[in-house]
Amino acid sequence: MTPFLTMLGMWAVTWASRYLGLSLGGLNLPPFWLAFLRFVPISVFAALVVPDIASAPDAVRRALAAVLAGLLMWRTRQLAVGILGGFGGYWVLRWLGIG
Repeated sequence: MTPFLTMLGMWAVTWASRYLGLSLGGLNLPPFWLAFLRFVPISVFAALVVPDIASAPDAVRRALAAVLAGLLMWRTRQLAVGILGGFGGYWVLRWLGIG
């Protein structure tokens, strides 16, 4: 398969899934599914981040920064504050030589 056909197929799948999701916006789902769908974004984020933290040579430093980021996001309910705090905590820990 050529790269162009691969990209075209990826575009088609992405477009179709987004179109389907947007067209179902007015659909009334049962409370169970609404509660279930609330946790999908954080689950996907955790699935992307945790393996990188656990397999890094500086895993302790990254884990401490991730805990700091999680606490900041939980306390402020602001994603940007958590991300910036996590990055800042990581660099401070690195500068201090911890982890």
